[in-house]
Order: sequence, then C-alpha cells, then structure tokens
Amino acid sequence: MTLQDLLDSHCMPLDASQRLDTAAMTPYLQLLDGWQFEDGSIRKTYAFGNYYQTLAFVNALAWVVHREDHHPDLLVQYNRCSVAFNTHSAGGITRNDFICAAKADAMFAQGAAR
Repeated sequence: MTLQDLLDSHCMPLDASQRLDTAAMTPYLQLLDGWQFEDGSIRKTYAFGNYYQTLAFVNALAWVVHREDHHPDLLVQYNRCSVAFNTHSAGGITRNDFICAAKADAMFAQGAAR
C-alpha cells in the first residue's frame, strides 16, 4: 500500500466488519503526515494565512468528500481548520477515512485553498 494507492481509491460502503484496529491503522498513519488517532477519529489541523484561505479549503474539501460520500467533522477557525474522519456506519476507523485524509492532504499541498 502506498500513498498513491489511497489517492487513486474511492470510498465504498463499509460496515463494522471492515473496521480497523490500532495495529491495522499504523501503516496508514505512517503514510500520512500529521494525522493522529484520537477520540475514535483520525485528526489533523491545517493552518492558513487568513479566514478566506481557511474557508476556501473548507469549500474545496466539502466538494472532495461529498464526491466520496464520506464527510468529516470540521472545526473552522480564523486561520485553521481541524478535520476529523471516522466511519459512522462501521463504528470506527476504516480505509475510507484514510482515503479521504490522503485526498485532503493532496489538495492542501497543491494549494487549492491558497
């Protein structure tokens, strides 16, 4: 599994049988910079120069995750946005969460919101 594998993948309907335990999450977390498992979700905070850039990121992310039908919890502040993914239908973390996290990172790296 590579970062490119995640970027090329799309979310699928999943249930509790596809939930990842901590050991199974480790390789995924090692692929993604800055993501951490906390409180039942994988989380990362992105920093921006101003409110406009923050909202542009939120809007771009909304478009990406809507296409994947996998929506995160967001905490939007003036110059940062915290993103938390988990798979509600599975009651935990699944590969879908890492697919969307990788896509969020790629979008941020490309400067889609800056």
